[in-house]
Amino acid sequence: MQVWPGQAYPLGATYDGAGTNFAVFSEAARRIELCLLHDDGSETAVELRESDAFVRHAYLPGVLPGQRYGFRVHGPYEPQNGHRCNSAKLLLDPYARAMSGTIEWNESVYGYHFGRPDSRNDLDSAPHTMASVVVNPFFDWGDDRPPRTDYHHTVFYEAHVKGLTMLHPELPPEQRGTYAALAHPAVIEHLTQLGVTALELMPVHQFVNDHRLADSGMSNYWGYNTIGFFAPHNAYASWGDRGQQVLEFKQAVRALHEAGIEVILDVVYNHTAEGNHLGPTLSFRGLDNAQYYRLADDPRYYEDTTGTGNSLLMRSPHVLQLIMDSLRYWVTEMHVDGFRFDLAATLARQFH
Repeated sequence: MQVWPGQAYPLGATYDGAGTNFAVFSEAARRIELCLLHDDGSETAVELRESDAFVRHAYLPGVLPGQRYGFRVHGPYEPQNGHRCNSAKLLLDPYARAMSGTIEWNESVYGYHFGRPDSRNDLDSAPHTMASVVVNPFFDWGDDRPPRTDYHHTVFYEAHVKGLTMLHPELPPEQRGTYAALAHPAVIEHLTQLGVTALELMPVHQFVNDHRLADSGMSNYWGYNTIGFFAPHNAYASWGDRGQQVLEFKQAVRALHEAGIEVILDVVYNHTAEGNHLGPTLSFRGLDNAQYYRLADDPRYYEDTTGTGNSLLMRSPHVLQLIMDSLRYWVTEMHVDGFRFDLAATLARQFH
């Protein structure tokens, strides 16, 4: 496999028509491996040798959309110092534009052994975790443009992708509960007859069903448990999770815009699905725990101003960049019109 130096920006996996540039931030890592995942369960590891300002990067010619991948970070596992790197954990790309699969709540996705929170768990998490996906960014938006309805004429309709469409009698069964359903003429007619000018979607960033809920046979219906701030939630796609969810979401936005309806996203940038010190190691924690999260005076634990187990460290320039890049991506590439911030006060909270 050819490996070229590539670029440190943009972060994530960027397909240019001939290959893909990979870039990931970690100040804690001594070494990072990009793992290309194959359908037979095997993986090809490529070490990211180039580094600029703690961003490791490489360009791989011939890596195409649909390729699943993850990172393995070699670095300190020192919870007492705030570091939780472990190369046995396959990590999601914080900048992944799509994610494939679901989390299987196996002990391997945790950094410790159950019942022994101070232990180190070196079980391989790859068979039980999700994967990041390279996506094709090219899409025919036609003459799509934001409706820009004046605020004093705006009528918001807050809705859940699945809740709005799952029982609609005029929708094909295979489309119910999906992004495709949002673009269906019957749904759009319903919204326009109500006088709706802005559809505010409850969280569509990729989220995770909590371990506790899964054990109880339930799911996280509302979606306030984000793990991917650039990726549309894959369970809301009607025909695949290897990038199809991105295409389907864009088609929905285009159809709503054609009807004069703006698309607003309810976004959850205050915490992630990794929870507290007893939570799983899925992405940020294994990449650079101390840079992404607000840690307590004892760095084994997390400041929890959100009631979810952790809070993102907004004072870190890398976290601020992540949020700004995410917002910019959803506006410029996905054509959404605005945002509603969950627990907005947490984003600006300083010290106490």
